[in-house]
Amino acid sequence: MTPLYELHDLKQSYRKETLTLDISELSIRSDGITGLVGPNGSGKSTLLKVLSFLMPYDSGTLLYRGEPTAGRESAIRREVTYLLQNSFLLSRSVYENVAFGLKLRRTEPSEVKDRVCESLARVGLDPAEFASRQWYQLSGGEVQRAALAARLALRPRVLLLDEPTANVDEASAQLIMAAAVTEAEEHGTAVIVATHDMPWLYEMSAEIIGLYRGRVTAGAENILQGGWKPEGGHMIRSFPGGQTVYAERTEADAGRAAALDPSDVRVALSRPQQTGSVNIAAGHVVHLTLERGRNSVLVTADVGGSFLKARVPEGDPLCRELYPQREVFFIFPYSSVRWL
Repeated sequence: MTPLYELHDLKQSYRKETLTLDISELSIRSDGITGLVGPNGSGKSTLLKVLSFLMPYDSGTLLYRGEPTAGRESAIRREVTYLLQNSFLLSRSVYENVAFGLKLRRTEPSEVKDRVCESLARVGLDPAEFASRQWYQLSGGEVQRAALAARLALRPRVLLLDEPTANVDEASAQLIMAAAVTEAEEHGTAVIVATHDMPWLYEMSAEIIGLYRGRVTAGAENILQGGWKPEGGHMIRSFPGGQTVYAERTEADAGRAAALDPSDVRVALSRPQQTGSVNIAAGHVVHLTLERGRNSVLVTADVGGSFLKARVPEGDPLCRELYPQREVFFIFPYSSVRWL
């Protein structure tokens, strides 16, 4: 299947001296939900703006459905819609807000009404109750849902969501996420979402893309910030409580961060014998997330006050032995710690 987006040597910066995005290679699938993860400032919002053609990039190549985008941005933009973290409505009724984009596209009036009502219902806003309300008569969560309905009404090929539930109540957050899942599963829309709601993201995403300081990195779920010190032929980092992690030697300063892909971490229920260049970190399970798209379970453990994640295949008998507060041992070779 042809990827939805392909990025090659793409660079973007707000200031010439600081690269916001520096992506050598990235492919994004054309179906399901793709999650973007990474700490604040990692470039998630910037990437969404580039993919929505709302922000130009400085250099490199961006392909959409296998074809270069240069010169075709306006046409492609009709297939792509973007929901901001803090959306706003026009100074008019909910109905007119949701219908606005359809009217710009000269959609037949009868179809406009059907799509507006359908989209409002999908985000949990009863058209009979909400269509005639003015923008100022909505709560913050209702504003965000109405803004999402306006985008769903366009029946986009691609739906980009930037922290869609960050500033809304819990009920609205659940309705927004349910609408995103329905859009992907029933309508074939490719949904790309950056969100702090990690359990939902890991459960529903078919693919997770990690970003750190504008670069794509495997293991953005486990970022080991600074504090590294050279010891012999390795680098060492201590956790509160006295546990240590070793990595291969680097000439970088101690402030450099490293990433650990959860797929590179093995989980054991008893401490194994120490052999070779392998880290063993003891912790207690704090969360278990079923990753439906990966057919795996993401295990989050508290390791001396820091949270680390490991990935276990869903069919592994070990999954039946895992539960919150269970002591576990995370095992990973020094070489699996990758410098960022």
